Amino acid sequence: MPIRVDAGRADIAKLTGLLRDGARPSNEQFDQDAHLDEVIPKPWGYEYRAYVDDFFDLWSLHIDGGHSTSVHVHPRKLTYLLCLGGQGVTTGIDREEIRVREGSILRIAAGAFHGTRSTGDEPLELIEVEVPRNKFDLIRLQDDYNRAGTAYESTSLEEPQHRMRKVRSLPNTKMRSQTPDRRFRFDLRTGMDVFYRPQETDLFHIPLHISGVIRNDVEILTGHPGDTRRPQTDKQYLCISKNL
Repeated sequence: MPIRVDAGRADIAKLTGLLRDGARPSNEQFDQDAHLDEVIPKPWGYEYRAYVDDFFDLWSLHIDGGHSTSVHVHPRKLTYLLCLGGQGVTTGIDREEIRVREGSILRIAAGAFHGTRSTGDEPLELIEVEVPRNKFDLIRLQDDYNRAGTAYESTSLEEPQHRMRKVRSLPNTKMRSQTPDRRFRFDLRTGMDVFYRPQETDLFHIPLHISGVIRNDVEILTGHPGDTRRPQTDKQYLCISKNL
């Protein structure tokens, strides 16, 4: 089950102070910000979209060992952090460190400040599930690379071999088939297929259903044998698996 990171009094007070000082989250222009479909270089590594539709936005984060994201906040959207591999810790304001390792799920509520550091020798590989979609809903508080107070990156790197492709069966939807290093795979599967044809390489199953957006709660399933929850057969899932 996810570890919950909710916005407390300290988070609300800090966000209120930043807004009074002039900080503002922005809004993504869905049809104009094309660079978001490419690889975004970061001082701590890189990230890129794995899947996107009108409501769900899934990003793959590659954080090099010893490096950290900024301590930041998303005032308007719910975020889940799913760990595919590596080791790290997530911290916030007046909050103890949360250990992150393969299989970890963190549910970060809107307004909760958070930052993640890679603590192992290998890169920390994360999937960030964001609902509702808005990549520019971001305010940076602290940063190891002098980015505090800056907006989301406007530069990108094109990866011709791993471009996002349109999903014909779903409106306004694009996705990648795998990570650029080919370690992990992204597939769309029905809940019925997930239930009756489980795969040993499965890591996470993310339901792409509007109910998760409306209820502000996405029930992410895992491929772990101890996860006895059943997928809903009438839902579409984005499945993240290891490539062998």
